[in-house]
Amino acid sequence: MATSTDLRVSWSAVPARFRARGLRWTPQRRAVVEVLSETDGHITGAELVERCRARDAQTIPSTVYRTLDVLEELGLVRHGHGADGREEYHVGAGPEHGHLYCATCGGSWEISDAAAERIVATLAETDGFEVDLSHVTVVGRCRACDAGA
Repeated sequence: MATSTDLRVSWSAVPARFRARGLRWTPQRRAVVEVLSETDGHITGAELVERCRARDAQTIPSTVYRTLDVLEELGLVRHGHGADGREEYHVGAGPEHGHLYCATCGGSWEISDAAAERIVATLAETDGFEVDLSHVTVVGRCRACDAGA
């Protein structure tokens, strides 16, 4: 797993990596990278646009989403989908993972590595199906809500 130092180095290399791809390094792209480098965990595209606009009012959604596409290719973010279907981004390096979502309280948790391994192995064995965990969200009711029911 990458350390915070590894991620800082990765984020600092982004301008050069964009230029190497023939892309301009603009103030708006810089705002996207700055916000993401300060984010831990998940962020939706809408949240990212809002935070970027607070830094640079000229930032438009299409720039944010195009920048996210390149950052995903570079391995700095990974997209997934929440229980409501909205796209969200996991920031930083780390293992692919899915989520649990409580339909009662709205809580959200990452599926543990052990549970994810069982899900992936079971579907591979029974159905010959390779699971993309980044797109797995299991909706149900959490233990606390179940106990209060």
